[in-house]
Amino acid sequence: MNERHAQQPSTAQLGGHILVRQLKQQNVKQVFCVPGESYLAVLDGLYDENIEVTVCRQEGGAAMMAEAYGKLTGEPGICMVTRAPGATNAYAGVHIAKQDSTPMILFVGQIRRDVREREAFQEMDYRSVFADQCKWVTEIDHVERIPEIISRAFHVATSGRPGPVVIALPEDMLTEVAQVQDAPRYQTVDSFISDEQLQQLQQQLHEARQPIAILGGSRWSAQACAQFAQFAKEQQLPVAVQFRRQMLFSTEHPCFVGDLGLGVNPDLLNYIAAADCVLLIGGRMSEVPSQNYTLFDIPAPQAQFIHVHPEPEELNRVYRADLALCTSPQDFVSSLAKLPTTIVSTRPFE
Repeated sequence: MNERHAQQPSTAQLGGHILVRQLKQQNVKQVFCVPGESYLAVLDGLYDENIEVTVCRQEGGAAMMAEAYGKLTGEPGICMVTRAPGATNAYAGVHIAKQDSTPMILFVGQIRRDVREREAFQEMDYRSVFADQCKWVTEIDHVERIPEIISRAFHVATSGRPGPVVIALPEDMLTEVAQVQDAPRYQTVDSFISDEQLQQLQQQLHEARQPIAILGGSRWSAQACAQFAQFAKEQQLPVAVQFRRQMLFSTEHPCFVGDLGLGVNPDLLNYIAAADCVLLIGGRMSEVPSQNYTLFDIPAPQAQFIHVHPEPEELNRVYRADLALCTSPQDFVSSLAKLPTTIVSTRPFE
């Protein structure tokens, strides 16, 4: 049967087992957790499925591991913690996932639905606690909606600018029984750049006398990194990487000029300040790479500013781009194959 078609089990299952089955449908292979009594039905479901479970000593470590998994694989890192103290311990990992655009889903145990708003033991309003640190925070009130909400969570976490999603799981909901259809595996949603935009990109790079590319963000693949490294070599295009994105471009590449992090080489900053064309691919020009927002003029940089980012709300947010391309780094790099062999006639930074 086509995996796009929903399937329905022959028997009813506990909500916790349904949730684990949906994780299997989304191709989850690894879960990081600190076990807790508030989601025992999920732990019981994991025992029956072929999903590797890493039990951590503290929820902060579990969240950091899930964030690292999401950053390295591009698939949402899955973390499970118990309510209140467990959730607050995991907060730091969620914050990193938000700032580093990492796909991640945090499942948090929750009190029973019938004692809400009585300040029951370890009761918290997770929508309020995590609202400004996530792309989406929700709570599953009806066991029948588990496939729908899990499917949406994976789409939200991976599409556009990736980031964390938090899902609260009422304890009594997880022990209810239902017979539901499985959701198909998620697919990221992308926009593509037009031929006219590619022509404008080609023209701006060709006219530049001191261009530089800056790589950052997420939604890269090993293939995209290799393809862009080849493109940079062919074009003799200087390349820098943003804070905590050193893995995107080899330091041994002849076009590598440094990283925009903490304690940056002053020569690199001078070169970027004098650049007449800046190609920012995948990342935000946030506080650290922008050197406390001093590297470029706000809102309009002096250089031609080309920004490639998968989230439309991020484009032109702080810096007004001369060319804003709403697409993922992977798709952008693939589009570069349509450009002529030689565009930039400049030597790399020395």
